Amino acid sequence: MDIPEDLRKAVEFHGHLCPGLAIGYRASRAAMDGMGISRAYDEELVCVVENDSCSVDAVQYLTGCTFGKGNLVFRDYGKQVFTFASRRRPGRAVRVSLRADAIPPPGEDVDPIKRREEALDRLLSAPLGELYYVDEVELEIPEEASVLPSIPCENCGEPTMQTRLVKKEGRLLCRPCSGGWNPPPR
Repeated sequence: MDIPEDLRKAVEFHGHLCPGLAIGYRASRAAMDGMGISRAYDEELVCVVENDSCSVDAVQYLTGCTFGKGNLVFRDYGKQVFTFASRRRPGRAVRVSLRADAIPPPGEDVDPIKRREEALDRLLSAPLGELYYVDEVELEIPEEASVLPSIPCENCGEPTMQTRLVKKEGRLLCRPCSGGWNPPPR
């Protein structure tokens, strides 16, 4: 199988080539090519992902959207759906969603290794329209990441971003401590 250089690098980042990585790779390429944009240097590109699978590693590698920069937003919907927007072109976003029939269901008595290889081949070679719906949508782009001070939790003492502290019984606590977590002794 002929693997493009950018996919090869995504494989190095992720650790192996799998159908999930191929899903994120093709989705990212579709959005970036369709929007005429390249990898984000900083926070100019935003991606909302609706799953936490292997596909998101391809999104991170190809697009430059990461949790650390605040331009990768996770919504736990369990769907292979990715919405991309550029802060330089507000109001324009592309939603790339895997079609239900993108990967045919396995027949009975199908070898799992063969099934994986067939899925990978299809994901990397099938026409985009057979794999994904690509729609222009509206997306409220989240604010750029802000760096805020951390304050020690009054229970465990661990530095916690001030906006994530919870006031409980007059004390500022991190979320785990506010829910009854007992930290290890220091």
